[in-house]
Amino acid sequence: MDLFDFKDGREGYYGEYGGTFLPEILHTTIEELTVAFRNAKEDPSFWQEFIQLLQSYSGRPTPITHLENLSEKLGGAQIYLKREDLNHTGSHKINNVMGQGLLVKRMGKKRVIAETGAGQHGYATATMAAKFGFESKIYMGAVDVARQRPNVFWMENMGSEVVAVTDGQQTLKDAINECLRDWVTNMDNTHYVLGTACGPHPFPEMVSWFQSVIGREAREQMLDVTGQLPSKIFACVGGGSNAIGLFQGFMEDTDVQLIGCEAGGFGPGKGNHAARLAYKDASVGVAQGMKTYFLQNDDGNMLETHSVAAGLDYIGVNPILVHLWEQERVRFEAVTDIEVTEALKMTMRSEGIIPALESSHAFAQAIKEAPSMEKDEIILINTSGRGDKDIFTIADAIGDDHWKRFISQKAAEYES
Repeated sequence: MDLFDFKDGREGYYGEYGGTFLPEILHTTIEELTVAFRNAKEDPSFWQEFIQLLQSYSGRPTPITHLENLSEKLGGAQIYLKREDLNHTGSHKINNVMGQGLLVKRMGKKRVIAETGAGQHGYATATMAAKFGFESKIYMGAVDVARQRPNVFWMENMGSEVVAVTDGQQTLKDAINECLRDWVTNMDNTHYVLGTACGPHPFPEMVSWFQSVIGREAREQMLDVTGQLPSKIFACVGGGSNAIGLFQGFMEDTDVQLIGCEAGGFGPGKGNHAARLAYKDASVGVAQGMKTYFLQNDDGNMLETHSVAAGLDYIGVNPILVHLWEQERVRFEAVTDIEVTEALKMTMRSEGIIPALESSHAFAQAIKEAPSMEKDEIILINTSGRGDKDIFTIADAIGDDHWKRFISQKAAEYES
């Protein structure tokens, strides 16, 4: 299945979803980006340069890890991980930003801006900007700045200006809106390094293409390591870049189930979660440059969302994944905050691996489904990021008294 075959449809659309919905002033800039991306995609040397950069700078290929202890504990399928958490900066985000960085060099621009929720994309963008010598500004909701302070620290010390957005819910959607405003004002010298496979065309295609390195590697590795393909593949879905990146490697393997894991938050009920498709609370709309499913009211105003994971509380979802969902190629499940916390604790204690809270949604759903599968079946989970950045949120969620005392002592020292 070629996700980007436009011969029988409109470029930038996946079924009815996608498109380019932007102010007229940005059309020239988007067209410039589309042409640059098209030329790069058709140039084999560009992909080679991209892969070489990831190998020498980020540490690709990331390995496959068998979770023997957890698999035995659950008594069902054998669980394997695709270790995107072992990338430089700690997540899959570096794949996309390095690819876009190479495009920025081709276009001759000197400044980059980005939105970030969990901070991993902002951290990766700041890293890329430092390496390539770009000026950079990162927009982040004020709520996310507070709960992802470690990533903010690194962004600022890489030389990026971090702007805490205080509009709206002060989370990811609000950071995206601020980025678009900045881009309109500074489009001559600025590229918007959008972090997920959402937004106006060509971003969904472009980000998915760069992230396809995950699935390309994973399919070959699973065959090398196990001699077979997984029965089920799990990935968390906020915007959806890590999921579509992994899924692309197995799109033609129809016996392989593809499962997207959304933020179930506190459970069903508007405002309690960010499960656009699993809870069926979302509806089709146009916002932030694209047509897709959004959590919105009858007047088209975006609803508040909630997730323990800062990177999963986005109101919309990748239009490519929506199309695949309608075709019943991808299944969506909602995972609650409580389930995420329990899955994270189980994984840490049984395997010594600390997945990010975002990735832990995929772990939680896999842990639910593994016991009912046969022992010779295989599950593959995309560990899209590591949990270092979440130490404050995780410590609070599991009620770690030692950590609370440490924070209190530090606060007292600063006050004195």
